[in-house]
Amino acid sequence: MTGRGVISGASVAHERATVEELERAAPCDQREAVDRLTSVPAVEEAYVLQTCNRVEAYVVTAEAADGRAALEVFFEGVSEAVVAGFDHEESLRHLMRVAAGLESMVVGEDQILGQVSDAYEDARAAGGIGPVLEAGVTKAIHVGERARTETGINDGSVSLASAAVKLAETEGALPVGDALVVGAGEIGRLAAETIAEAVDHLYVANRTRERAARTADAADVDTTTVPLAAVEAALADAAVVVTATGSADYLLDRAAFDGAGETFVVDIAQPRDVSPDAGCLSGVTVHDMDALRTVTDENRRQRAEAAADVEEMIDVEFEHLLEQYKRKRADQVISAMYESAERVKGRELDTAFERADFDDEQREVVESMADAIVNQLLAAPTESLRDAAERDDWSTINTALALFDPEFGPEGAPPAALAGADDLSEVPDAVRERMPADVVEQLEE
Repeated sequence: MTGRGVISGASVAHERATVEELERAAPCDQREAVDRLTSVPAVEEAYVLQTCNRVEAYVVTAEAADGRAALEVFFEGVSEAVVAGFDHEESLRHLMRVAAGLESMVVGEDQILGQVSDAYEDARAAGGIGPVLEAGVTKAIHVGERARTETGINDGSVSLASAAVKLAETEGALPVGDALVVGAGEIGRLAAETIAEAVDHLYVANRTRERAARTADAADVDTTTVPLAAVEAALADAAVVVTATGSADYLLDRAAFDGAGETFVVDIAQPRDVSPDAGCLSGVTVHDMDALRTVTDENRRQRAEAAADVEEMIDVEFEHLLEQYKRKRADQVISAMYESAERVKGRELDTAFERADFDDEQREVVESMADAIVNQLLAAPTESLRDAAERDDWSTINTALALFDPEFGPEGAPPAALAGADDLSEVPDAVRERMPADVVEQLEE
């Protein structure tokens, strides 16, 4: 349990799902998916990650059962057999593994780290990121960066695009004279750069000519850019085709390959760019991501040592993250406790000063005595709460929250730490001055 609730996660990924199942799981848009999840009353935060070979969703709820229920609805169109569910700690560790590239079809690929970051920005824009996912997702991104700078997990050319080209080489489709890359995003650019080494001429097709030109410029080979509307002319010349667009519909149907002759196609888009029935034509071979498994299995074996190093890194960072959550939770309760005590102390001092005519010096003595009493009374509970957090004793933590709730404040106003404060901005100065210095430092962070 964290400061605001628990994370529940669910994943449909290449390890257990086919391309068709991934397509059924995929939302139209990451932001729209976050909006859909946060519209569920029990969901406080949400994060959705969609890539070529995975669709994952994470929610924060007060009760884990509510999170699981929300995710069941989110993935209701997908067979339960291909949906992996994660509890709070499993979600945190899995996110780190994803960002580090350990869960990718091509182990150590760099693209996934950018995709995790982009999904984080989409979730923030949709209002889905709160204190719990903020800590979890940013920690995952940090681990992904460390994995790539401190280990050899991404040495060499590692991407779905390079795996697609490797498959073409393995199947004897390369080298050739002409090839075609459809799509000028990051994966399309990588495909163009990789396949350029094995062809004499490369076509690059994209919706926008400018982006196609940038992708063509990145390839060290003679290139021609074409709009998608004219892609069939390029198909007639190209013996190898790699497609990687973000289109929601098929871009190339069976008719597009009529008269194309011998053509080897690797479709690494999700959803797919090429209609499966195109492979029924004589001379046309169509492979999707399911066919890349033989190539990526070899990649996994080659990176086993680096992957072990990353696993050790994740173990350490995971424990640091849990400690961060524990400190946050305990410090929120301690802050609530001190604020509640300050309210009671202030109220009683006001009553005392109204009943007796104290001069300034006497008032100062009484106030100092009240401060000393509060600090001495709360010293032991403060230590107990920290110990409880270290032991994962959330029963004690939650009991403390119940004890120091709105009953202590005027007109039912809750202490700032219980009202949603993530830092000291809402804690009165008088409270802050009485709180332990290390608690104040934690909350200021």
